[in-house]
Amino acid sequence: MDVHIKVCMCNYKGVNRMYEVTQTYIETVKVGDIPWHRLTTSYGRATDFPAYLEVLCDMKDVDAVDAAGEELAQNIEHQSTLWHATPFALIFLLRIFKKAVEEQGHNEVAKYLVDELTELFIIIAECIRDGLMLEHADPLPSFADMLNEEYLWSEEYDEDEDILRYEEEEVFPDDLFFSFYYYSLQVLLLYKPLLDKNNKFEVTLLELLTEIDH
Repeated sequence: MDVHIKVCMCNYKGVNRMYEVTQTYIETVKVGDIPWHRLTTSYGRATDFPAYLEVLCDMKDVDAVDAAGEELAQNIEHQSTLWHATPFALIFLLRIFKKAVEEQGHNEVAKYLVDELTELFIIIAECIRDGLMLEHADPLPSFADMLNEEYLWSEEYDEDEDILRYEEEEVFPDDLFFSFYYYSLQVLLLYKPLLDKNNKFEVTLLELLTEIDH
């Protein structure tokens, strides 16, 4: 076999294996596995994310869902910037979206949630598309690498200390920062089979993800 072909096949297998590992992580990680209190958001830390996600998953009260969804939306994206908590939040929002799609035929809150999440995902996808156009580092080798101790913030939240850390020249290493975008995209791509081609917002998201993925 030609050496060039061998190298190409090895590279393909390596990339394919990476996608498999990423998808397995997305499908199996639990809310309790994530140190939310040590992940940054637009306005602080993601400490309350599990509670917000639980409200969305329950799909019982539209006002509660709206309030929790607004907190998540404001904290995972701000002025086209994604945060450390963003790709991890998207994992569980994907699962909630799947459940909402299944229940929207008999649950008005679920139907409302499908539309709201789709709009949020469009915003996130646009951030990713724009980010990919800029010069960037390679992502970390795996999704879980973003939870390495060296990347996590302090166990105890201190607002003043966090503000000082943001003043550092490299608050997030380049590979970590790009991973916020890269792994958020890997989650969003798993939404494609779930999207309804008869819903204009879901079609917009599908077209956007297809554009990014090519």
